[in-house]
Amino acid sequence: MNVFCWIAAIIFFLQLPNPIFWLVVHPQIDFWRGHGRAAYITALVISWGGVTALLVVFRDTLLTRTQPGDLQIGFGLLLIAADIWLFGRVRKDLGTSRLIGKPELAGGGEVAETGIYARLRNPRYVGVLASVLGACLLAATPLMWGIAAAWSVLVLMVIAFEERELRARLGAPYIEYCRRVPRFIPRNLFRRGFSSDEARVK
Repeated sequence: MNVFCWIAAIIFFLQLPNPIFWLVVHPQIDFWRGHGRAAYITALVISWGGVTALLVVFRDTLLTRTQPGDLQIGFGLLLIAADIWLFGRVRKDLGTSRLIGKPELAGGGEVAETGIYARLRNPRYVGVLASVLGACLLAATPLMWGIAAAWSVLVLMVIAFEERELRARLGAPYIEYCRRVPRFIPRNLFRRGFSSDEARVK
């Protein structure tokens, strides 16, 4: 495989398991709240184990042996870079414990007031969608696009479960937050910066 296929494979390995992980956790969140460590172990084995097996067994079909075109490479790398930037913003604004879902499993958390979450409700999912699309451009195989389409449906399912859980856990402040802040695309896309009085939540 060429270097761009290796980049694509790494992105698929890191990102494809994410919605599967949360589909294990969110639908049974009341049960997992009493078994936090078991939740992480079970979800990790199912999600990363399954995706790793998929990538290994079908690697010749999922990843091309020919190098994609320059425009395709450039746009793919740009989308992956956008995810890296968004991940950095999310980690800065949420902190690691929120990023890995500890408030969901602990039943705590609150609507907080700062950062990128004032502009859109799901920047992490926007980032992972961007990087998976970028990896598809680098992989350059029809099958990978099909898997990415099915994976995107899983992401939307996870968001629905997550927002239901947040409404139940945080109540009226989160409902008001949803009324003000869009899911994926900021209303003022080209406004510079993020002010300190803007809201985030997780």
